[in-house]
Amino acid sequence: MKSLTLHRPMELGQTMVDINHFMESVFGESPFSRSQSEMKGMYPSVDIHETNDAYHIEADLPGCDEKDIELTVDSGVLTIQSKKEVKSEKNNDSKNYIIRERQLDIFSRSFKLPDNADSENISASFRNGLLSLTIKKRAEAQKRIINIGK
Repeated sequence: MKSLTLHRPMELGQTMVDINHFMESVFGESPFSRSQSEMKGMYPSVDIHETNDAYHIEADLPGCDEKDIELTVDSGVLTIQSKKEVKSEKNNDSKNYIIRERQLDIFSRSFKLPDNADSENISASFRNGLLSLTIKKRAEAQKRIINIGK
């Protein structure tokens, strides 16, 4: 495997999204279904690029704090997760909510690392809502030039 790919294990949530897409293609959009822009907001947008010695991931995480983000690597799968709870007010008598959706903000995105990725050599930084990851390639997997002796 030569490239970093999105890891999507079969999950009930994804299955439901696929069923909704099929139903909308047959019957049209339901007034109860989420729009594409709403669905996009459930997962952070990412950019992934490759250099000679590393893979780089940048993820937009607006509104997140560094303490809310968890990064894990397990069996060659890199996972970015966040769980952010909105603090509830002790006295809600002053507000008469009609809709309240901001109680818990959770997301998880996973990426299958390529065989040449060094899962022990990953660095991360977070600034102004942008998570930046650098995944070094193993030295033996990097391109090198071999000089021909005279």
